[in-house]
Amino acid sequence: MRIAQVCPRYRPYIGGVETHVEELSRRLVRLGHEVTVISTDPSGKLPASEVIDGVKAVRFPAFAPGDAYYLSSQLRSYMKKADFDVVHAHGYHAFPALFAASSKAPKFIFTPHYHGKGHTPLRNLLLKPYAYLGKSIFERAGRIICVSEFEKSLVCRDFKCDGKAVVIPNGVNKAEFKGLEPFPKGLKVILYVGRLEEYKGVQYAIRAMPYLPFYRLLIIGKGPYMEALVKEAQDAGVKDKVGFMADQSRADLLRWYATADVFVMLSTAEAYGITVAEALTAGVPCIVANGSALSEFVGDSCRGVDVPIGGEKLAQYIKEAQFNGMPRNVLDWGEVAERVLKVYGE
Repeated sequence: MRIAQVCPRYRPYIGGVETHVEELSRRLVRLGHEVTVISTDPSGKLPASEVIDGVKAVRFPAFAPGDAYYLSSQLRSYMKKADFDVVHAHGYHAFPALFAASSKAPKFIFTPHYHGKGHTPLRNLLLKPYAYLGKSIFERAGRIICVSEFEKSLVCRDFKCDGKAVVIPNGVNKAEFKGLEPFPKGLKVILYVGRLEEYKGVQYAIRAMPYLPFYRLLIIGKGPYMEALVKEAQDAGVKDKVGFMADQSRADLLRWYATADVFVMLSTAEAYGITVAEALTAGVPCIVANGSALSEFVGDSCRGVDVPIGGEKLAQYIKEAQFNGMPRNVLDWGEVAERVLKVYGE
């Protein structure tokens, strides 16, 4: 099959949607399909077209204020003319999925990665008028693939599912996590991986650091909230114990997972939580915020907490964290790809 995966951003950007699309696309190629990832490049610095691991990546200029929306007239025009057997759009909260819905492909699949609210008060306000446009994506879709039961409940609450929604969780590449060599460390390591947005809750981990003299917090990712987080660390007097890193290679990211003693993801809006799944696969105990799909990881190796949370209380939970086995909802990407292919064939 000739398959198009349409998403706001693609490799080398790091994020849940980016990882989902990359891992799925690579495995579909291995299964003998022709895959093109169609995305945007607001920076204008990446190649307009290239082949990565057998996957053709096509990028278009876009307007993306605050790393959001990804409005691209060129992508819109391309999708209207494109010829694919299957178009699989990703991400309700940006325009590429809406433009993908205008394609003439006989099969249109939608994975919304939907969390029911915007990442800022302004984006949350704009979601209401956008819903009049966004609902057309769900109406056009032959199938809606949600990555968690939580996401499915939100989608069916806010839009008409009409029996089209199915849950296929994100996956991990379990083979990647075998035989990893940790980085040298002195202090114990608390790890966060993801975009730097206020709703992600990284500030709570920083506020816990004064109560954790034998720990260091490592933050991998970038985003509009970085400046505020740096100031948070300075004001708390823990700047020397908080490290910021961005654009890590996949090999180094995996080693940081292996190095970590605790992983934190205190986000209030997650459709799945792929970095939590990866941390658990590396054998790292996790602390997550209650109230989104992250709650589906809570168990023997993952504690759920209510946010906002005080620094002293979170520090105590970090000290108590232990890994006691994998949860059942963490699949290998190979199994995910096979399930998605069945949906394409329906």
